[in-house]
Amino acid sequence: MFFIMNPHNDSQESPAYTVLKEMFQGGRPLIFVCTPEEGRVRQLLQEVANKLFAGQMPVWSWSLTSGLRHPDGRPAEKLSPQAVLEFVAEHRERGIFQLKDFHPFMCDDPAIRRRLRDLYELCLDSGKYLVITSPLRVIPEELNRQIALVELQAPSFGELAGFLRRETEAIACQDSIVDRSEPTLFAMARALQGLTLDEARHALRRALAVNGSLDANSLPCLVDEKKLIVNRTGLIQYVADAAQLEHVGGLEYLKAWLVERRKLFMERDSLSAEIVPKGVLVMGVSGCGKSLSVKAIASCFGLPLYRIEMSEVFSGRHGNPDAAFVQACRTVESVAPAVVWFDEIEMGLTMQSSESGTSLGRIFAFFLTWMQEKARGLFVAATANRIDLLPAEMIRKGRFDEVFFIDLPTEEERQEVFRIHLEKRGINPEELQLHRLKRITQGWTGAEIEQCVVSSLTQVRLQNKAIRFEDLHQAALSVIPLSKTMREQVDHIRSWAYDRAVRASPREGKT
Repeated sequence: MFFIMNPHNDSQESPAYTVLKEMFQGGRPLIFVCTPEEGRVRQLLQEVANKLFAGQMPVWSWSLTSGLRHPDGRPAEKLSPQAVLEFVAEHRERGIFQLKDFHPFMCDDPAIRRRLRDLYELCLDSGKYLVITSPLRVIPEELNRQIALVELQAPSFGELAGFLRRETEAIACQDSIVDRSEPTLFAMARALQGLTLDEARHALRRALAVNGSLDANSLPCLVDEKKLIVNRTGLIQYVADAAQLEHVGGLEYLKAWLVERRKLFMERDSLSAEIVPKGVLVMGVSGCGKSLSVKAIASCFGLPLYRIEMSEVFSGRHGNPDAAFVQACRTVESVAPAVVWFDEIEMGLTMQSSESGTSLGRIFAFFLTWMQEKARGLFVAATANRIDLLPAEMIRKGRFDEVFFIDLPTEEERQEVFRIHLEKRGINPEELQLHRLKRITQGWTGAEIEQCVVSSLTQVRLQNKAIRFEDLHQAALSVIPLSKTMREQVDHIRSWAYDRAVRASPREGKT
């Protein structure tokens, strides 16, 4: 039997408690809980004992180092793995027995496996339950039908909210400054989603040490704790340099779409899954602002941005590419709400139907399913230079909410991009007559405009003078745009997307 808990249930009864309660109600004598959170499992088992069995079910625990701990706090007995199973078999009273890290003995010792199968029969309908906890999902084949598997996901929002109320109360009792208002606790719980309770506790202490208090100003510190989770995988990069929508030149259709969908995404917990925004696929000419747009999405939605590095997935440093990709997707799902960015997705997921048995084929198949079933707090932003390389299954409606095409910027957009980059560097664009650059910058990308600004500023800095129109003009004369050097490829991308994707901005000359 196999269960995956839904981390988005905000009801009073947490999903973790519910699934464990149902296991006990079903009379399952052997339960395997896959999680690194032993302390959380202990609390859940105690909650089951108190609520389901009215406090009449003692909870024992065993580990190889500590031995068997009695429910009443008596000193632990140093029992071997085989001996603790004999103790359970001979025990005449009801009880829950938590065995920590028992999986190596199950896998390596046939006598242990045999005794567990015996215990399944002995404990059935006897009020005795064995709960094996392990961070690894390892169940011998012989025990597959006897052991019920529970994969304990990160604490739900409701669990985190309850945890925060207890922790902040304890911190406030230590004379620390704590804002315990419901809006602040709600925002903190959102920031901590995806962390274990232990990780959340460390995050609170770190935020308190950095800020001297726990309040709305602590939220960035709480979010930063998630970087520790994603960075240790090596497959995912936390992107810190988010951009505001106003820092993106042009693309008014894309901006309007994002502002509209932001409201729906913020209300995702109260909406049906089918209308919660899933993600966008942004294609276009290289250098026209796809990456900047993704960063602006994260800023617009008020979410952290994580980028999955497809080159790392296929590098071999993380084992099988299939497993590495699944691990990366599951990791970002665990730290939701967030925006996850697949950069140049056509390079990582391109395949033909005849390749369905290869790593690429399996990754592609998993990605399609994952896009349909992923956590609703996860918004996917994918970018591609050559969307025509992607199979039809990838871009059909239902995978992404919309496919946007970012074309070469129009005259007005080029002026706006110049203005943004100049203002970003503390220069007043009104004095530089930017309209005079319309003709010479035709066919330029946003990246080429930025490079023109940087080049001109470099020259005036070397000459120790203020920038003038002539400096921008001189720098522009040395730029050979991509639309000329790679004309055939750029024309192919633009013609392919002409009536296959939604434009991110109006066509030249149209409002």
